[in-house]
Amino acid sequence: MSKAVVIRQNGGPEEMELVDVQVGDPGPGEIRIRHHAAGLNFLDVYQRSGLYKLPMPLTLGMEGAGIVEAVGSGVTHLKAGDRAAYASHPPGSYSEVRVMPAKNVCKLPDAISFETGAAMMLKGLTAQYLLKRTLPQGGLQPGDFVLFHAAAGGVGLIAVQWAKAMGLQLIGTAGSDEKCALAKSLGAAHMINYSKEDFLQRVKEITGGKGVKVVYDSVGKDTWEKSLDCLAPFGLMASFGNASGPVPPFAPLVLGNKGSLYVTRQTLFTHIATREANQQMADDLFAAVTSGKVQIRIDQKFPLAQVREAHQALEARKTTGSTILTL
Repeated sequence: MSKAVVIRQNGGPEEMELVDVQVGDPGPGEIRIRHHAAGLNFLDVYQRSGLYKLPMPLTLGMEGAGIVEAVGSGVTHLKAGDRAAYASHPPGSYSEVRVMPAKNVCKLPDAISFETGAAMMLKGLTAQYLLKRTLPQGGLQPGDFVLFHAAAGGVGLIAVQWAKAMGLQLIGTAGSDEKCALAKSLGAAHMINYSKEDFLQRVKEITGGKGVKVVYDSVGKDTWEKSLDCLAPFGLMASFGNASGPVPPFAPLVLGNKGSLYVTRQTLFTHIATREANQQMADDLFAAVTSGKVQIRIDQKFPLAQVREAHQALEARKTTGSTILTL
């Protein structure tokens, strides 16, 4: 038996219940893992609320770290006793023990703790595919300006450090002076407090009116229009989240009128669809963390039993960096 956080219908944090579930043996291509920690992400909120529809009942959680207890047939890259971490479909990391597909589970380097592993996989792999694989026309070179919304969040604080290591001029947004100061201290070239300043006006000032080559946006509805106006001609609008709600429909002609812009909606799970791609991206992330180029900040920890409070804090924008559930 295992404790697990389950919802039986979509709704608010009150729908999450900590219950006992039966855990069996791994089948072909699967492992059984005993978690030490699980990561918390806005993706979990989308699944809980019903923005992303999944079958019920549902155990939440898309990233975790722990010890492999058993492996099924056909699994060759892991064995019982391995330290491991993952970002993976289907959900289920809000649990003590689970059986899951092995494809997206990676050996965790000894230099990286379980808590750090649980905090970094989904958010760190997201930062990796954005900065390394989701690129504007001509790519990104040192000195280029990029705009990154929610720069003090879990993905954002990893991205600002990685962008600095790449020589990029990252302009970040956040909702308080404290969050701006935190992201600036970790490598953001410029920070904009959107609760006090018009981020479009500030981006134009910072870039001398030229705009940025790419906008990385996990906020969605509230930032969409002005973000398009922040882009230089042929710039890329890279949407990867909906924290303020989904982007409403728009006419493609708008992109032409604003400078022949490109728009893409990205998701991590397309990038890590094969074990080879997942491992390659994870190796890049592990190297960035173990080298010290990227520090994983865990600013909030909640016991698994306090998962409702964790979701409330995340949705109220009261968190910075990564948040984990401890087991």
